[in-house]
Amino acid sequence: MPVKINSSGGGSVTLDVPVTASTFTATIPAVTGTLVTDAGGSTVQFGAGSASAPSITTTGDTNTGIYFPGADRIGFAEGGAQVGEFDASGNLQFNSGYGSVATAYGCRAWVNFNGTGTVAIRGSGNVSSITDNGVGDYTVNLSTAMPDTNYAAIGSYQYDNGTPPNVLFFDQSMMVYPHLTNQVLVYNGYVNSGGSGRTDVVECCIAVFR
Repeated sequence: MPVKINSSGGGSVTLDVPVTASTFTATIPAVTGTLVTDAGGSTVQFGAGSASAPSITTTGDTNTGIYFPGADRIGFAEGGAQVGEFDASGNLQFNSGYGSVATAYGCRAWVNFNGTGTVAIRGSGNVSSITDNGVGDYTVNLSTAMPDTNYAAIGSYQYDNGTPPNVLFFDQSMMVYPHLTNQVLVYNGYVNSGGSGRTDVVECCIAVFR
């Protein structure tokens, strides 16, 4: 079915497609690849491109942009080199001092909270609340649960007085407190020549990676 090309002035061109047309192909001169639009699905398709010649780029910097290195993959290029990708499994990969593109393992939750007096969150991500279970004993409640219990939790603390903590640990007793996907149990404790115990902290910071 024919496609009528009308010049609208100002150096622009519009394509008037009959309403009964399902698809058409427009090859743009002086541009590598073919631009294909699908009227039925309202999609625009580009050639796969490469890191050195991305298929979606900008005037004056044509070796920087987006390309498609393989099935179900989206690549990002700067200066003709791959700097990032969403791979076929949905993982974000990037090159930030690695020397090559590698998978980034994101922080899925973090919190900075006051652990003395009335427990209060200073700042957080994917944390709905903090439960004060007693001296040096807190539960970090996650807004969105982890996909499984194979995550890693790390933390740090700051104290102002009393017995200084020297132990920060998680899920103290697996027999009593099973590892959970929606909560992280945190304990601030001390071990010294006088014994051991728990102690509150002025500031506690927790991050969860998965």
